[in-house]
Amino acid sequence: MLPSTFLLRRASASSAAAAARRSFATGPASGGTISDDLLSRLGSLSTQALVDGLWVMGWPPSQIDGARPLHPSHKCVGRAVTLNFVPARPDIASDKPPGPDSPEYEAFEKCGPNDVLVMSSVGPWESVGGDIKFLRLKQRGVGGLVTDGSVRDTDEIINYGFPCFSYSTTSRQGPAAMQPWECNGVISVSGVTVRPGDAIVGDQDGVVVVPAKVAEKVYSIAHGREVIEGIVKEELTKNPGPPGRFYPFMSGKIKVDSPLGKLLATKGITPENSNQFEGSADW
Repeated sequence: MLPSTFLLRRASASSAAAAARRSFATGPASGGTISDDLLSRLGSLSTQALVDGLWVMGWPPSQIDGARPLHPSHKCVGRAVTLNFVPARPDIASDKPPGPDSPEYEAFEKCGPNDVLVMSSVGPWESVGGDIKFLRLKQRGVGGLVTDGSVRDTDEIINYGFPCFSYSTTSRQGPAAMQPWECNGVISVSGVTVRPGDAIVGDQDGVVVVPAKVAEKVYSIAHGREVIEGIVKEELTKNPGPPGRFYPFMSGKIKVDSPLGKLLATKGITPENSNQFEGSADW
């Protein structure tokens, strides 16, 4: 029989190993690096198509409801760099690295043209920053900013030229309510989980988070759906009538002998070359 001290040590080592394994979940997804090419392809799709793709796969909600475009022209796509804010507290303020070593400036320096800074606020009306801080994002050529909080100095931020998606705008001072605490950890933004490196796509309908690990699959489903919807729209334009004969359809469940299946066949889309049909789903 093994001595009890040995068993305790082994259990302790096992716990430490388990803790080490869990710690990996705080960073980017393993095996999920999104290439510039895939980013470009994801950005060519609508946020609706991406939401549909994740829904078909059974993933949790992916739209950040608390982030709307600051200007009608704003659209963004990039890899997530995350920043988490926590409610203000004196000891938090004293323990946070000061000046340029603060987590927010650490996050700023990680951002570039193919990155989107995603900031988790403690409340929708709290300010995550304004023109002086975000001047650095302009200098870095950041691909976009997304937050479920609010921003200050709206006109100036719009003039900076990078896409900004926020809950709203405000004149409040952020430090009075919250402080930046962690750069590039896993965060919750309007109840949606964001991991560093996830694809962030924003347009006039909102912002969608595409998990890095399944981004290629989501693109495949979403692109296929958009092609099909284009064909349906073309058909209804030429032959007006209720769209109910083609809708609703579920990716991976279109029947070959259905009105939609027959329409797609006239365009050369069949189970042999599409994953949208019954029995052809690859997810």
